[in-house]
Amino acid sequence: MTPLPVLSTPPPSTRRAALPRLVAEATAASQGSRPAGRRLPPWLKRPLPAAGMAFTRRVVGASRVATVCEEARCPNLTECWSHRTATFMILGDRCTRRCRFCAVETARPDPPAADEPGRLAAAVAELDLRHVVITAVARDDLADEGAAHFAACVRAVRGLMPEATIEVLPADFHARYECIAALCDADPNVYNHNIETVERLSPAVRPQARYRRSLEVLRIVKELRPDLPTKSGLMVGLGETLDEVRRTLADLREVSCDVVTIGQYLAPGPRHAPVARYYPPEEFESLADEARSLGFAGVASGPFVRSSYNAGDVYARYRVRTSTTTTMTD
Repeated sequence: MTPLPVLSTPPPSTRRAALPRLVAEATAASQGSRPAGRRLPPWLKRPLPAAGMAFTRRVVGASRVATVCEEARCPNLTECWSHRTATFMILGDRCTRRCRFCAVETARPDPPAADEPGRLAAAVAELDLRHVVITAVARDDLADEGAAHFAACVRAVRGLMPEATIEVLPADFHARYECIAALCDADPNVYNHNIETVERLSPAVRPQARYRRSLEVLRIVKELRPDLPTKSGLMVGLGETLDEVRRTLADLREVSCDVVTIGQYLAPGPRHAPVARYYPPEEFESLADEARSLGFAGVASGPFVRSSYNAGDVYARYRVRTSTTTTMTD
């Protein structure tokens, strides 16, 4: 199917919360919707620094590009913004899907803004990012599901910041070969697509996605670009068993996924899927060990780990490990 042309339209909603409200929302998000009668465990309590946030907020606001930090009420917002990093969310701030773990608004989105790639690249340059994570809402309303626009954003950032590494985190494109190929052709450094949860829970947690379809996306990326690192993220605490988590990790390795992130699910609000249980830090360490034993070259596992959290560090560790392995086998 021929992609629709990117239309010149006003940018997406530019709602920007006041700094105190952002801190308050990040605090609430870090606590999540607790299981009935259960106190927040101590490992999920931490100081939330606000120093340095104002600069990031100014740059993000001026760019008029949404961030998943704000729209998804990420609990790491204050930490990341204090260090002048943000995960940009293109193609608007309204999604065509309604996942039960996600705080992004479900509504009919505006057409893509033709000037968004340039605005995004300018924001990346002003923040002087060395590793850029670009995600997007699902755009099932578009003929190419936003693939061409996503690719244009990658190329714009590459053109202005050629030394930066770029990680893309798109929706599943319904595993359409031509859409995935269009994004791979833009030459990102990492192709990230989240499996999110175990197969049994997937229909209830993300009803418009498919567990096996997400695996197919990662498989297609490797078919198109065997050299392109693939990455996927998994939330725990939704009611899965440890055996199901292990099965999911094995499924990801079967499609040659290189990097995995595992983090605690924290419900953004009372209308979202509830937290079934909190995993203690030692369980995350154990899951990390199991992931490494399966052959993942990059692993990040911990209560506050999110798919794009410290993504630059995760990618750097992946590069070190793979380069060391290559040297040893040469």
